[in-house]
Parts: sequence; C-alpha cells; structure tokens
Amino acid sequence: MDINTFVPRTDLADLHNAVNAIRNEIGKVIVGQHQMVDLLITGLLANGHVLVEGVPGVAKTLAAKLLAGTIDAKFSRIQFTPDLMPADVLGTSIFNPQSKEFEYKKGPVFGNIILIDEINRAPAKTQAALFEVMEERQITNDGVTHILDSPFMVVATQNPIEQEGTYRLPEAQLDRFLFKVDVKYPALQDEIAILQAANARGGDHSAVEQVTTVVTATTVIRLQQQVRGILMEEKLLHYVATLVNETRNNPGIYLGASPRASVAVMNCAKAVAVMNGRDFVTPDDVVYILPHVLRHRIILTPEREMEGISPDEVIAEILKAVEVPR
Repeated sequence: MDINTFVPRTDLADLHNAVNAIRNEIGKVIVGQHQMVDLLITGLLANGHVLVEGVPGVAKTLAAKLLAGTIDAKFSRIQFTPDLMPADVLGTSIFNPQSKEFEYKKGPVFGNIILIDEINRAPAKTQAALFEVMEERQITNDGVTHILDSPFMVVATQNPIEQEGTYRLPEAQLDRFLFKVDVKYPALQDEIAILQAANARGGDHSAVEQVTTVVTATTVIRLQQQVRGILMEEKLLHYVATLVNETRNNPGIYLGASPRASVAVMNCAKAVAVMNGRDFVTPDDVVYILPHVLRHRIILTPEREMEGISPDEVIAEILKAVEVPR
C-alpha cells in the first residue's frame, strides 16, 4: 500500500509535528548523521535509554545536547571520570546543623534528559549506581526511595578505540540501554557542509544556542503513551520472540539476548512505525530496529570473534534464517 494514500486510524498529527520539529532543530547544527538523530528520537518515543558509540568528533555529545535543547525539560550533563563516585551522580545525605537532621541532596541524575559523557571511564561501583535509576526510574538512599520525574532518558556516549583509563560496561548495564547507536564518519559532502557551516559562524562555538524548544515534557509523556498503544499483531510478537530466542541457540553466540531485549524490540518497532506514518507495526520495522537493539546485548564466541565476525553480521544471519510473517 502506498504510504501517501494510507490513512491511519489513530491521529498521528501531533506526533509527526513534534518529530519533524525536533529533526529540523537538530538539523540546524548537525549535518548528516540522520540515522543517529532518528534513533535518538526513537529512543525518546519508546521511553528508553540510548548508548551512542563512535570515534571522537562525530557529534555524539552535541546530538544529545541538541535533543535536550528541543525539549522544555531539565537537562543534566555528567562527565564520567575514573575518580567519579556514586554520590557524585545520585546525591548524598548531608547533615543540616539547623534542623539537626540529615537531608538528601539530589545529584545531577535527577533530571529529564541526562547526558553521560564517556560512560566507560567510570569504575564498576559508579556504573552499578546507575542500575536502579535506569531500570526503575528511582533512587534509594538511606532506605528512602526517591521517584524521578517523567520523562527520564539517559543518553550515554563512549569511544570504542580508547583503552587507557576506560572500563568495559558490565552486561547488566548494557542491557538497560534500549539500543546502541554506532556513529560512523560523515560522508565527504556532509563534511564539506560541516566546514562551510563552521566557517559561516566565524569560529563561534555557540552552535547549541541555535536550537529552540519545540516540545514540552508533558507532550513527550503523551506521545510516549500514544506509541505504547500502537497495534502490534500476535504474529509479529511471535516473530520478535523467535528472533531473540535464536540468539540463545546460535552456535556463534556465547551470551544471547534477554526477554528485556524482546520488549525493547517491540517498543522500538512501535516508535519506528509511527515515525513512518503508520499506527501498526510491520515486519520491516522489526528488521530495521533489531540490530540496534541486539548488537550490545549479545556476546560472540571467541571463535567467531577471531574470525573477525561482528555482532551485526550474526544478527543478519538470524534475520535470514527466521521466516518473516505474512
């Protein structure tokens, strides 16, 4: 069916307007990298967290800052370093001499859009501090639970090539990210356009200030609820479960994806569907989003790694082996 003639049963006008507005604002600064921008928006609509990996200088941090700049919500940036402590992220109890009681001082993670720059530079104890807040959207301190405001999204960046002063993220941490975005170098024409834009600014580094707020936090929450209500047929749920289950039976995979990955594929496929003008999910939505959801959740066997096989290649093999529902 021609997408131009399809009339959705659900009114998606507000969602399309919001998505296009965010794209346009980010596009004022970032040239190219359309997939990274769309996947960040997808993660926002699917109410999940995003890990962005790429070499230095490909606009990972800038993209996250620009996304936050388009939303009228609280933004926090946390620079992860080897000496960062959990209290520097979550907050700590401080004694108040006037009231003679300990008071909880909230850390920078209390916000709506949280940018964690170079997440793999913090040690295990600081990484573990993120487990509860990323999964349950709450923090427990001295036996008291503090619920975070919605929306809540963590965008983390990491450099894949630097080894000095870095720590590999534990599997439990990786599994809490909705998907991992691999950011490549820009095409030649895009890089020329980047130079032209930088030259036109005359060395002004206030690129983020070019972005204006286009949606509110309340609107984001409403759009997330709308995405969750998108139709996904039973046969597609079986398709997603079968694909993820295959990662646990594949001889080239040492550690397969968890049921959390199945839920992530479902939620992301719904977000991709509405961004493409449909109020129902198709197999193409699942196929498109699957590598981004699974590539950081599976661990290949040493034999496959020695052969130079990447997780994306194994995922492609699984997609070919599983029959697509009709």
